[in-house]
Amino acid sequence: MNPPILAEVVRGETVESVHRGHICIVDGEGNRVAEIGEPETVTFFRSASKPFQAMPFLTTGAAEAFGFTDEEIALACASHSGEKIHVEGVRRMLEKIGTSESDLRCGVHMPFYQKESERMIREGESPTQLHNNCSGKHAAMLGLAKHIDADSNSYESTTSPVQESIKNCVAQFAEIPVEKIGIGIDGCAAPNFALPVSAMARCFANLISPHRFDANTRAACDRIVSAMSTFPYLIGGTDRLDTLLMEAAGGKIISKVGADGVWLCGVLPNEKYQSGLGVALKIEDGDDMLSRPVVAVELLRQLGIVPADTLSNFSPMPIKNRRGNMVGRISAKLTLL
Repeated sequence: MNPPILAEVVRGETVESVHRGHICIVDGEGNRVAEIGEPETVTFFRSASKPFQAMPFLTTGAAEAFGFTDEEIALACASHSGEKIHVEGVRRMLEKIGTSESDLRCGVHMPFYQKESERMIREGESPTQLHNNCSGKHAAMLGLAKHIDADSNSYESTTSPVQESIKNCVAQFAEIPVEKIGIGIDGCAAPNFALPVSAMARCFANLISPHRFDANTRAACDRIVSAMSTFPYLIGGTDRLDTLLMEAAGGKIISKVGADGVWLCGVLPNEKYQSGLGVALKIEDGDDMLSRPVVAVELLRQLGIVPADTLSNFSPMPIKNRRGNMVGRISAKLTLL
């Protein structure tokens, strides 16, 4: 059976295309709160896994040893836009661990922030690995390698102790055996993790409500959640979904996108959801730009996290022609409860 339609694209009054997918919501006690589609669908965690890729950097004491600030912890969890604040922040991270941009192994791409890319092209500047949206994550991985005396030249290898510790961390938070996690190589050259959508939701539920873990892990969770919710601009940047959602929610959530239509959200414990929530979304066709933001905003509305009129330009999302006329819309089609 096809997964349910989560969003539809309407031009005029005719449905032009649809986007299907899966949603799973789990509370901090591990209970299923809501689900749509097939939550046991296995897919890649992609960049939504970054808080857990950063976790061993904290639990081993590396973050404390290198004197990382909460802003730098946020960058370790970020898919940043390559704006000046992000690039300079990662540069400081590397300086603290005694390395440089050339030691990173994430590769180069232009900044996600279009105005910064245009400025660099006008001024003849070439991007570096610092502009890579994953550079903060890689800086933390490099720092972990140095802290545990692992080979810094292969910290991204699947056989590195750095990556083994990260995989074990994902298994711990997902509550599945480590051997059940599939491995693929992400766009930044680091390993990534294939697991059920429901397991991703458990990861975020356990991150925001880590009471079942030891004190050291709980402290690391608290710091990551605090860093992400306090510095949403560092997690994404100008006009980026994670930043917009966390700012709109006013500290009530942490948000993390992943490529190919993945979005994870942790709803912090509150009066309505006393143990918090882990929310996992996978758009089946991998659409990042149209259906994912529309559905994510609608999910937060239906959960009562943000008012109904929040980010009204995102959900429904207007479709405009080349002259700027509105000719259609992208609307969420889902009911949680």
